[in-house]
Amino acid sequence: MAGPGSSMLYSYLRFTVVLSLQEMYRGKLASSELFTILGGFISSLLFLVLLTFIGNFQETCGMRTGWGAVILAEAVALVAASTIHRVCITTCFLFSAAFLYEVNKISGMLLAKS
Repeated sequence: MAGPGSSMLYSYLRFTVVLSLQEMYRGKLASSELFTILGGFISSLLFLVLLTFIGNFQETCGMRTGWGAVILAEAVALVAASTIHRVCITTCFLFSAAFLYEVNKISGMLLAKS
């Protein structure tokens, strides 16, 4: 399993690459309904990798904010989604809520094992 430092670096790199590609293909993602939903999904992936980055940063520094990390990551993802299309904001929020539910469920199962 990767340590918090390397995981933080990898999630930062993933965030940068996904955000860059999303902005490069902004016109294509806004061109049809299906691509608009895809744009919201890609923005929710930004939420997931940014949440990983913030969580690992907090673990490295020894501090915890709880919901603050989730709210910050969601705000950044929604702003990134808003650069594509208005509908991307809604779909990003819905996909992010589903991702957050699944991450919480997996985290609970892993904590119950140990």
